[in-house]
Amino acid sequence: MNEDCLKLTSYFGERQRTASNGFAADALLDLYGRRGIATSILLRGAEGFGAGQRLRTDVSLSLSEDLPLTAVAVDTRPRIEGLLDSTANLLRSGLVTLERARLLTGDLEGVEPGEAPDEETKLTVYVGRQERVYRVPAFVAVCDLLHRRGIAGATALLGVDGTAHGERERAAFFSRNAGTPMMIIAVGSGMRIARVLPELGALLRQPLLTLERVRICKRDGELLGRPPTAGESLAGIDESDRPPAHKLMIYTSEAALHDGQPIHRAIVRRLRAAGISGATTQRGMWGFHGDHQPHGDRLLQLGRRVPAVTIVIDTPQRIQAAFDLIEDLTAEQGLVTCETVPVTRQKPAGARRD
Repeated sequence: MNEDCLKLTSYFGERQRTASNGFAADALLDLYGRRGIATSILLRGAEGFGAGQRLRTDVSLSLSEDLPLTAVAVDTRPRIEGLLDSTANLLRSGLVTLERARLLTGDLEGVEPGEAPDEETKLTVYVGRQERVYRVPAFVAVCDLLHRRGIAGATALLGVDGTAHGERERAAFFSRNAGTPMMIIAVGSGMRIARVLPELGALLRQPLLTLERVRICKRDGELLGRPPTAGESLAGIDESDRPPAHKLMIYTSEAALHDGQPIHRAIVRRLRAAGISGATTQRGMWGFHGDHQPHGDRLLQLGRRVPAVTIVIDTPQRIQAAFDLIEDLTAEQGLVTCETVPVTRQKPAGARRD
């Protein structure tokens, strides 16, 4: 399969409930499982806040009881559009975006990502937690291959629920959780990613990938370009009457510090103080950016070196202000990208965004 698809992403709080008093996260993934969505994943964040400016963080025991969640569902346009009303009914508050992508399965020979002169390509690879490639975890093998092929960066994120090839895969306490979904997000030039796709196809037993177009704004402290201004959008977005927003993704590491504090935590706190509408940080298991070797948690290691990804979505005007703050905090390291994302649903008036 090589066809256009849609990616539906929901940002909300872990303890948010539906009208029937069930957890919204369970209801969403139940819906994706019943509909046999090609791939979906539920990610538990490490820190974040929404429009209500309420900070959720795993640093505090009390605040960690309601961490931010991100649910992603990817499939063909008709199947994802068929989820919009149900998703809106299940989520009382939060933010939902809808983005265009290309869904790839099976033979990956001859695929050309295609990108504008000022854009690069975001590749997302979906694998299972216990999936192996020559006795090596698949997420490690994928990151190592991407690093060797000169891709700008990649981060492996572990989900707690989801679907793979239409089948529900959910983490359980007394289980190996072999199929629990993971996603590896990589960014690089379309030419390099086109070259590595056939290798990924040969590496993975059932390849399932998506391609999107992004702009790299910063890499290892070097400013390559600012986010688009108001009235300017990146190419390849879903054409509709939905209000456009811009999304920044900041790839750093738990070990990357600013004034003694992890950069991703400093970013969230500064954005919150500046009145930005929301930000979510997800802690990865493995990854790299630039020339740095792939890394993650290891036994007998002092301190955590896992990668972290912070997502910021707001109006083009506010994203310009957010980028100024982020640029200062990523003066020496990190990877920053920007995308245009139509917003399908924002928090109801008077309600707190979870």
